[in-house]
Amino acid sequence: MIALTLAEIAAAVDGELVDGAADSTVDGSVETDSRLVAPGSVFFALLGEETDGHRFVPSAAAAGAALVVTERAVDLPADSATAQIVVADGYAALAALAHEVVARVRAGGSLRVVGITGSNGKTSTKNMLRTILSRAGETVAPEGSFNNHVGAPVSMLRITTDTRFLVVEMGASGIGHIAKLVRIAEPDVGVVLKVGLAHAGEFGGIEATERAKSEMVTDLPATATALLNVDDDRVARMRERTDARVVGFGTSAAADYRISGVTTDREGTRFTLTAPPVGDTAPTPDDVTGGPSDVLETVDVRLAILGEHHAMNAAAALTVAHLWGVPLADGAEALASMTRAERWRMELLQGPDGVTVINDAYNASPDSTAAALRTLAQVVRPGERTVAVLGEMAELGEFSVEEHDTIGRLVVRLGIGQLVVVGRGAMPIHQAATLEGSWDGESVFIEDVDDAVRALQELVRPGDVVLVKSSKSAGLRFLGDRLGGVPE
Repeated sequence: MIALTLAEIAAAVDGELVDGAADSTVDGSVETDSRLVAPGSVFFALLGEETDGHRFVPSAAAAGAALVVTERAVDLPADSATAQIVVADGYAALAALAHEVVARVRAGGSLRVVGITGSNGKTSTKNMLRTILSRAGETVAPEGSFNNHVGAPVSMLRITTDTRFLVVEMGASGIGHIAKLVRIAEPDVGVVLKVGLAHAGEFGGIEATERAKSEMVTDLPATATALLNVDDDRVARMRERTDARVVGFGTSAAADYRISGVTTDREGTRFTLTAPPVGDTAPTPDDVTGGPSDVLETVDVRLAILGEHHAMNAAAALTVAHLWGVPLADGAEALASMTRAERWRMELLQGPDGVTVINDAYNASPDSTAAALRTLAQVVRPGERTVAVLGEMAELGEFSVEEHDTIGRLVVRLGIGQLVVVGRGAMPIHQAATLEGSWDGESVFIEDVDDAVRALQELVRPGDVVLVKSSKSAGLRFLGDRLGGVPE
């Protein structure tokens, strides 16, 4: 975090300084997990559903925390040098501090902020954009999927006065969640990748999901840019809900940044991206690499990442960077250096006996599962057998049975050689595939992950290409690691 006095922090979070000198300066990391506290850190004692962060204030102080932010005064050891600020709401205080820090850095330098949301692809796009922008200046982006009301502000608080680019992944499980994150970060560019059925059970349906995702662009000022996937009708019509300048990306003729020639195989994904002159699509940004060009740019992009769907994620990342002055060729060169989008996301593993494993078992929605299955069918070589190991797609609510059923039928239509369904929540996949009479393959249902590991050791043959796909809660990502020969 940037250096602030305790008085400045107390003012920013509307809190009371009960321990510590007002003019003392704090500049350590901001943590909500006491186990991560280091000397000089700021620890927020948050109230959770399962635990109370106030229980860990003494351990945070013992670890050398410079400041603890609490909702009630906690007695600190007599010899402790830890300061304490008491606030009414720890979560609101965390958000307020993040807003203050981002505003100060933006006012004092050339900070650019991008927010990214969508039912699928947020983390991959964030990682791609970080890879591109880090070559042009200090870039801060969250590790993993720190995209909620806690993770996103903590990530924002990692910026320094030298940070040029802040990439914020914005997830949500309900209406109003993204709007809060937008108010904290105030993005210069707001990206919406897709509106799908991921978390539809929590949102209450696809229409509610659309409303929630549209919060990314609703409150953007006219000086900002809304970057929309125009291939998705629900995203494209968000142009009607924003005062910001709209830039579209996708494969359709309506796209300003147009994707064409997408192909994928075992070596990765390739496509061509064509961009208009920067001045035709967005306000001129601060110079990054010599300023915007008046010449139409076209670049061939080569990703060492599997899946046609990653062309959309890469195009979004390249577009943001291009709007900020990074030539497409420079962005494509940076993306070519990436060996994977993220751990357990279309991660290609070479297991024993020539078995190839695509481990994509961190998140799963109907859209992402269908995309992963299509990729499996595309990358198989003559003489190889495809095997799909599928677990539950969580948080689909009333749509769960129907969407799992659809995936089972897709497995059959794609001609997947062997289907293994793991977990009772995924049972409709097995049932639907079994009912398709024209299929030459076979479906096996296994309720327990450990049993599935043992069964797969018998089922999988040398030379098989195996896709492992499920939501994180299904626990199949570690099964995929074992099949792929990843040490435990």
